[in-house]
Amino acid sequence: MANLLWQSNTSDLDERLMHFLAGEDVQLDRKLFLFDIQATQAHVQGLASINVLSAAECMALCEELDRLADAFARGDFALDGQFEDGHSAIEHWLTSRLGDVGAKVHTGRSRNDQVLVASRLYLLHSLEQVATHCIDIASVCLERAAGSADVPMPGYTHLQRAVVSSLGMWFAGFAEAFADNYQLACHTLDWINSNPLGTAAGYGVNLPLDRDLTTKTLGFDRMQVNPIYTQNSRGKFELQSLMVVAQSLQDVRRLAWDLSLYTTAEFNFVRLPEKYTTGSSIMPNKRNPDVVELLRSAAGVVQGAMAELSSILSLPSGYHRDLQGTKAPLLRATEHGIAALALIPDLLANLEFDRNTMTEAIDNGMFATDMAVDLAAQNIPFRQAYRQVKESLDDIKEFSASDSLKQRTSPGAAADLRLEQIRRRLMRTSDK
Repeated sequence: MANLLWQSNTSDLDERLMHFLAGEDVQLDRKLFLFDIQATQAHVQGLASINVLSAAECMALCEELDRLADAFARGDFALDGQFEDGHSAIEHWLTSRLGDVGAKVHTGRSRNDQVLVASRLYLLHSLEQVATHCIDIASVCLERAAGSADVPMPGYTHLQRAVVSSLGMWFAGFAEAFADNYQLACHTLDWINSNPLGTAAGYGVNLPLDRDLTTKTLGFDRMQVNPIYTQNSRGKFELQSLMVVAQSLQDVRRLAWDLSLYTTAEFNFVRLPEKYTTGSSIMPNKRNPDVVELLRSAAGVVQGAMAELSSILSLPSGYHRDLQGTKAPLLRATEHGIAALALIPDLLANLEFDRNTMTEAIDNGMFATDMAVDLAAQNIPFRQAYRQVKESLDDIKEFSASDSLKQRTSPGAAADLRLEQIRRRLMRTSDK
């Protein structure tokens, strides 16, 4: 491994130790590399603003950084094992083309704030994707809820048939869940939208860095002020970002569980699009809901990453090399979560529900709660009404599921889904 930023001329390298120190860092940095280049350009412009770099040096460095970004995007530049990490790759590119001018790029910064700002930009980019997917999922659910508000289906508690419900209410429930997830993503975006660049190794530097300029250049809302806290926030912000993904995938898991049950022959409520199923390797009669089952497992990947990351953060103030270990679980879980969320809108849009089967699954006992509430509305104490209906369950006559839904007028229930109220929540909740 060449191009170690910290190596002295006299230090001997043990390749086993170097491999352990670097780990998979250079491979992981491929996800952060373009953000690292973007932040390096902002840093260069900041140095020029305080005359540490001349205008000509600034222009030359920015042009080379553009060339590096283009080469990386095209696949002409490989971020591989010849570099310790993405930071050393950037500096190697600049010094090999600009000599001493390239070597000036690290003035006033540390790899500590360099990885912080690249990671922070990555988190903002990723949370925007999560927010967009949540909007898309909620929007599909709202559309399907509006079109199926009068379609009866059994409502379950404890996996037992309980009361009459509707397909529209089922879809509306997930619409509101993902409206919540969207708003959580927005609040987290606002919370972490602060610029760590210019805090160096956690104690500032003896230069009047123009941190307001780099904050504006990089599009951050504000500057993260205290250098010590900036280092201490590494992992903290990542953990909160993973919480957004985890909350979204928790709802995906519940959705996937419902579909896993409802697609069985025992329920037969819904048919999955064929592209979301696979065949059995041994049983010609089988189509398996593999995609849905893997969607169900996606939350576990994120929860595992959060546990891994949390255990690393048991540290005192300041930078510690342990923090390198936060990168792998963050990137792994974020990428996996976003990939899972991206599949949901198309899946929901193409589900085919069997109205007849769902209606036939509604038995007379499921109207008992309606009857008890009707009696209570006639000024009979509810517990008395409850006992009266319970004692005559065998005598309940056939009711109309559609009529039951029409009478379910409490806000949010089948006859009053309040879809527009949910839809209004799908708006960016910030002061910007």
